[in-house]
Amino acid sequence: MQNKAFLWIALATVFILMIPLIAMQITSEVNWDEIDFIVMGALLFGTGSMFVLAARKTRKYRIIIGIVFAAALFWLWAELAVGVFTTWGS
Repeated sequence: MQNKAFLWIALATVFILMIPLIAMQITSEVNWDEIDFIVMGALLFGTGSMFVLAARKTRKYRIIIGIVFAAALFWLWAELAVGVFTTWGS
């Protein structure tokens, strides 16, 4: 029953990845390839899974843990997309 959270994370990941997939059909401004979908899917599912595991270990600081994981996800996403602080996205 506890692993149901991972099913919800997987469904949310698929739903979020449908947004650029549909946008690619509508406009040429969105141009993702298979690697982009794989990397973003791994980032979303991995971050969500790590949050669930960390939140199960400590019950007091779930909001802070969520903020830290969300900030790490958005920072890594921005780095991979455009390279804000590094040249990962270049």
